[in-house]
Amino acid sequence: MFLALFTVITAVLAYWLARKVAVANDAEVWIHAQALWIMRNAVIFLILAAFAALWFIPLMFFYWDSFIWVKACTVAGVVFSAIAWLYLLNIWLKGFTKYLQKKAVF
Repeated sequence: MFLALFTVITAVLAYWLARKVAVANDAEVWIHAQALWIMRNAVIFLILAAFAALWFIPLMFFYWDSFIWVKACTVAGVVFSAIAWLYLLNIWLKGFTKYLQKKAVF
């Protein structure tokens, strides 16, 4: 639910808003590129999160400290999850700075 709230719904909302602005008359080219950039990074994050989730599968069948390999898989899942969320944070900050640099001034 947390993944869906902060990635899928946010990505669809961001793409919808960028597309709404992009169809306006005299829209700048970077707005089109920004919308595609948002969706590309959302898909990359979802792939990273799905890969991280695979490492937690042994926890459904074994206790945390029953075998060393279960513990190792869980630690790897935590590491890959952290990498995925840090990637999302980094991309969000990059996108926000891109927006602030190129936003229209009236």
